[in-house]
Amino acid sequence: MTVDEHAQKYPEVWKRFTPRQTLIRYAWYLGVVFVAIWSLDTLEIPWFYFLDAHEEAGDLFARMIPPYWAFFGDIAGPLIETIHIATLGTAITVLLALPIAIIAARNTTPNAFTWFIGRFILVASRSVNTVVWGLVFVAIFGPGPMAGIWSIAARSIGFVGKLVAEAIEEIDQGMVEAIEATGASRLQVLLIGVIPQVLPVIFGTIVYRWDINIRESTVLGFVGAGGIGIVLYSSINQFAWHEVSVMLIAIFGIVLVSEFVSATVRNHIT
Repeated sequence: MTVDEHAQKYPEVWKRFTPRQTLIRYAWYLGVVFVAIWSLDTLEIPWFYFLDAHEEAGDLFARMIPPYWAFFGDIAGPLIETIHIATLGTAITVLLALPIAIIAARNTTPNAFTWFIGRFILVASRSVNTVVWGLVFVAIFGPGPMAGIWSIAARSIGFVGKLVAEAIEEIDQGMVEAIEATGASRLQVLLIGVIPQVLPVIFGTIVYRWDINIRESTVLGFVGAGGIGIVLYSSINQFAWHEVSVMLIAIFGIVLVSEFVSATVRNHIT
């Protein structure tokens, strides 16, 4: 090997990226900085509000102390209602998301049209925030927990269905082909060859989504969809900060318990 060939094969200075890759990376960095500056300029944020923001935050915190603990008896019912909204909404999600996940997975959908319909439903569900779904179902069912239940379900279908559909696409096709070779029907193939392979994913995803729904259902009352959010919104409008602090502590406790339950169940599943 000549000296020139050795120099080309083993350069003295090692570089992680080629000049072209480095140029592209710096172009991305400049693009991100440009978008960030453009966004801040478009929003026209009044930065002078930040000068005394720490004082306002301290004043608000001082108004919340001490919490008005006697108020807990008034929020126990709405707090339980919030848990019921999240739980029933998750239960409806299970019934609706699994069939949609099956038609949204490429290896179990009957044809391209049903695959498109399934994917469209999953994307549409995830594209709309839970609070916006709450506004829609309040207009349909009127104010109350029913609107909250369906708004939780409408948002959760996209989340659960997408993860389950991706799990279905990654199953062992050998088991499915073996069951099909026995002359089993399409339903039998799904029940015996597909669903058992993704059951851990289904259970884990549902429990995880229930944990998320507990948190999201606490604010549905802001749009009249039931739960503790109605009382919280009322207390905030009345500047009853001692009551607000009690509700925030109660919500934090419920979320903490749901997080513990979710983690425990998922650990047992996996």
